[in-house]
Amino acid sequence: MAQYTQPEPAEASIAEANRAVLGRFPFEDSRDFEDARRGFLGTAADPLVKDADGRTVWDLQAYGFLSGECPDSVNPSLWRQSRLVSDHGLFEVVDGIYQVRGFDLSNMTVVEGERGVLVVDPLISAETAAAGLALYRAHRGDRPVTAVLYTHSHIDHFGGVRGVVPDGAEVPVLAPEGFLEHAVSENVYAGTAMGRRAAYMYGAALPKGPRGQVGAGLGQTTSTGAAGLIPPTLDITRTGQEEVVDGIRMVFQLTPGTEAPAELNIFFPDHAALCMAENATHNLHNLLTLRGAQVRDPHAWSRYLTEAVTLFGADAEVAFASHHWPVWGRERVVAFLSEQRDLYGYLHDQTLRMLNTGLTGPEIAERMQLPPALEKAWHTHGYYGSVSHNTKAVYQRYLGWFDGNPAHLWQHPPVEAATRYVAFMGGADEVLRRARESFAAGDHRWVAEVVNHVVFADPDNAAARALQAAALEQLGYGSENGTWRNFYLMGALELRDGNVGTPTESVSPDLLAALTLDQLFDSLAIRIDGPGSWDASLAIRWNLTGHEEPITLRLHNGVLTHTTGEGPAVAAPDLTVTLDEADLRAVLLGTAHLEELAADDRARVTGDPHTVTELLGHLTAPDPGFAIVTP
Repeated sequence: MAQYTQPEPAEASIAEANRAVLGRFPFEDSRDFEDARRGFLGTAADPLVKDADGRTVWDLQAYGFLSGECPDSVNPSLWRQSRLVSDHGLFEVVDGIYQVRGFDLSNMTVVEGERGVLVVDPLISAETAAAGLALYRAHRGDRPVTAVLYTHSHIDHFGGVRGVVPDGAEVPVLAPEGFLEHAVSENVYAGTAMGRRAAYMYGAALPKGPRGQVGAGLGQTTSTGAAGLIPPTLDITRTGQEEVVDGIRMVFQLTPGTEAPAELNIFFPDHAALCMAENATHNLHNLLTLRGAQVRDPHAWSRYLTEAVTLFGADAEVAFASHHWPVWGRERVVAFLSEQRDLYGYLHDQTLRMLNTGLTGPEIAERMQLPPALEKAWHTHGYYGSVSHNTKAVYQRYLGWFDGNPAHLWQHPPVEAATRYVAFMGGADEVLRRARESFAAGDHRWVAEVVNHVVFADPDNAAARALQAAALEQLGYGSENGTWRNFYLMGALELRDGNVGTPTESVSPDLLAALTLDQLFDSLAIRIDGPGSWDASLAIRWNLTGHEEPITLRLHNGVLTHTTGEGPAVAAPDLTVTLDEADLRAVLLGTAHLEELAADDRARVTGDPHTVTELLGHLTAPDPGFAIVTP
């Protein structure tokens, strides 16, 4: 770990606010701790999970400090959640169903079949998934993996699959309809930006400790090993669909548009066990994740939770998910799912009620308060999502970014606005003088807002950076939400010590290989330097072995389009190339050169082969280390 500037202690106002949390919620309730430890069978002897080069990608002992008393620099509610989530090892859910928890951001579930095991959601990295499977086998025997199931299209539920399926092995891989399209597009189209923001969201680069990273609410953080993808072989296309794999009976509920665009819940009738994927966990989830994604639909989410209770509530004796710990007992399962349902339904309905009175997203976020019965339930707390940013997400889903005030229709971008604000406020020195007064008064929200203008007007202003870092740090110390804390503390770290970039891989070779040709062409189109290619005009026709119709790529007016077949919409080609699809992908991704393929008789070329070079020359490279808290 790099050496970072020593964090400051909590200010008196933050320490007092954190202590007040102890009186607001039922900290004496130990049921979650009992449930989180129930069925514990053991954990790994070696706390370090390493990759092939010896680099540590997960450290089971990194959060040992959470066994102590909550310090002033952490919200006690978040400290409680992090203690629960940091428990690691193999746990029995019911006889025949086991979970590896605390080995990554997510859980891996192992269901025993007639010949081997079904692995549900094999974590983020091959290394952590392999370590988890080894732990299972140490306690339950060396059973082969006979099937894999992805509950949804986020990388923490499929990325580690190559750690549980040996190279060359072929096993059924089940997933909800649309899984591959969404898994690939989310991680490729905007993958660089999401990856950079995820560095803030999960705080992987932060030192772990009472003044640093203590968790992310949904799990502790993300592993940093090798992510992969094995495409599904069996799609789940409808609610009520039943499948039997290795003697394991499963009944599925499709829940598209909830926590992920493609997601499902699973009922195991022979175990009376209900897997809720990531649709019902022990926190308020994100409607709009801080790393960035499309806004999720809380109305649909709520309806699908009602449907889950209707379909399975009478039979389920345990509900478990791919994060956190299970809930046992039929009545408790129904109550848990019903409260989760009411949570998303309330946020949706009340946001719409208030926006229809003219309130804007930030105004609604300040007024929104959960009903007392929901606020008292620990599993509704905003450790990962928050009432504040979820309310703004609902507003965005229905009305977009514009709040209707014409003054906000055409505002200056951040640097230009900041320069003008600082000038209006009497210059940087005056702004910082007043901001220090606000800091001393405990108004850290205001300090962060106004000093941000000084930083963007003059990013080299050391005093402004130091004060902004101090304000963000205190806001982090007071946050119940793990991802808010990480964002604030990452901002403070980079203001003090410089940009740390993206510590995790954003796009793996498996994800690139899983792109359809349409997605591959689209991923190139979003990298075209539009202004730099205004005057370019070129067309390449690709005749692919085994494909009935040619595909024509055309760059014109700064737009890269692709069309299939012949006709008036298809431009006359400057270059025609015949080759197989794998070689086409290699050429477009820059891992092979057309001239070399032609020389090896792997491609037939008619026209100027340098047209490909010209096309690739118009592509820009994304920046995985772009600035966030500075211009």
